[in-house]
Order: sequence, then structure tokens, then C-alpha cells
Amino acid sequence: MSGSEGGYPSDLSDGQWVLIEPLLPAARVGPKGGRREKHPRRRIVDAIFYVVRTGCAWRQLPKDFPPWPTVYWYFTWWHDDGTVERIHDALRDKVRDAVGRDTEPSAGLIDSQSVRSADTVPMGTRGFDAGKKVKGRKRFIVTDTLGLLLAVHVVAANIQDRDGAKRSLLWIRLEHPGVQKIWADQGFAGRLVEWTSTVLGRELEIVRKGPGRRGFQVQPKRWAVERTLSWITSHRRLARDYETSPALSETMIRWAMIGIMVRRLTRGRPASRPGSRPLSSKPGL
Repeated sequence: MSGSEGGYPSDLSDGQWVLIEPLLPAARVGPKGGRREKHPRRRIVDAIFYVVRTGCAWRQLPKDFPPWPTVYWYFTWWHDDGTVERIHDALRDKVRDAVGRDTEPSAGLIDSQSVRSADTVPMGTRGFDAGKKVKGRKRFIVTDTLGLLLAVHVVAANIQDRDGAKRSLLWIRLEHPGVQKIWADQGFAGRLVEWTSTVLGRELEIVRKGPGRRGFQVQPKRWAVERTLSWITSHRRLARDYETSPALSETMIRWAMIGIMVRRLTRGRPASRPGSRPLSSKPGL
């Protein structure tokens, strides 16, 4: 049942499913052919999006989805074999092409976000961010100038920005060699700038606040990556970290971005948020 047919708001529309279905791997079968998959792939994907959007535990999936162990098996299978990354990257290329950009970006933006962790997160993969006063994990993301994800790396929250960013920047150097310049905030200043230049041969430019300005300030260039972090945490599963491993946290973030991109590709108009609705008074209330 698709969202347009009375399903859940997180369900894929027919047009969105058309974008994702060809990117999924072939069904696993035995040497003699095996049996057909019992549950439709579309309902499996809808169930994953339901978890990402609502934040429910796998065991709490509504009964009209396939059994939760089956959904989780597909989730881990597509994580392990790289399917989620391939879907994500293919859709990102489509979005960039749709707005007239080259599929390979030439510049990027980096930022980090510390989030609290649930009791399902092992102690060895979480820490305390003294600056943000957050006990949990830290997400490093690199985006293009549209805010589309290029790299994501999840670590314990006690890792400093200038240390945790190195792996993400290295991935960008290897997987997106066209990116020559990356903008960052003051938390990435210092020896990371020199390391990026000497080791990676790329420019890391620090965007600083205006003189005398305190508190939040929209910064040129960097606002797009901050918006992406807002997109991510609007998914309840990602408002906190629940995953047993950092790698699965990264996959959850990619699923969230996949959902954002398929909506963008099929919307056909600029995104808009509904305005405030006045409360209507009813007799007797």
C-alpha cells in the first residue's frame, strides 16, 4: 500500500519507488534457483523509511509491514553489500543533474554534530563532548553546496573536530577528487588546515563569524551544511543515536537522505512548509 493509497506518510509513492527499485540488488537464490522472496521489496523499503521517520524500535513495526526480523535482515544485507551507498550516490547524481549541476562537485562543506546516545549504544563507541555537554556520538558530514551528502563518519562524541574530520576529508579526496575546496567553521581551524593542504592537496577554508558577533549567525557558504544537519535530525530515529555500531548510524543517515532526495526528484515544485493553522473552537469544548 503506497502513501497515496492511504498508507503511512513515510511510504513511497509510485514515482519514488520507480527511482529506487532498479537500484536494489537481485534477489538471493540458491544454486538451483531457490524460492521467490516472500515479501514485496517495496514494503521492505517502506518499513525502513517508517523506522527512520518515526524513530520506532524495529520490534515495534506495525503488523501490516513484513515481520521486523525480515525487515532488519534486509536493512543489514543492503548495508553490508554497499547497496545503500549506491542508491544514495545514484540519487544524488540525479538531483545535481536535475538542477543543472555537474554530477561531480568542485567544492564542499564540512560540519559536525554531537547527539545523545540511547542505552542500546555500546560504551566503547560513545563519549562525552565537553564543549556541547553531550554524551553520545558525533557525526561528521561533508556536503556539496546544495547540501547533498558526500561523506558521513560517526565517532564517539569526545573526538575533537580537527581529529575526527580527517577520515571524512580523506574519503572526499579519494571518492570525489574534483572537490578542490572545502569550507568549515572555527572548530576545524588549526593544524587540520595544514594537514588538508599538505597531505590531501586540498584547501580547507575557515569561515569565521563577523567581529563582535556572538551566538548563532548564518555564515556564508556554510549555511547549506547546517541545513543538512537540520534535515537529518528532523527524522526521529536520528534525533538521537540508537544504533549498535557507528557504521549502522551512517547507514541510517544515508536512508534519511535517500528519502529527502526522492521527494525532491518527484515533487515537481519547490519545497514548502504549511503555515500555522488557527485553532477552531467547537461548541461544548
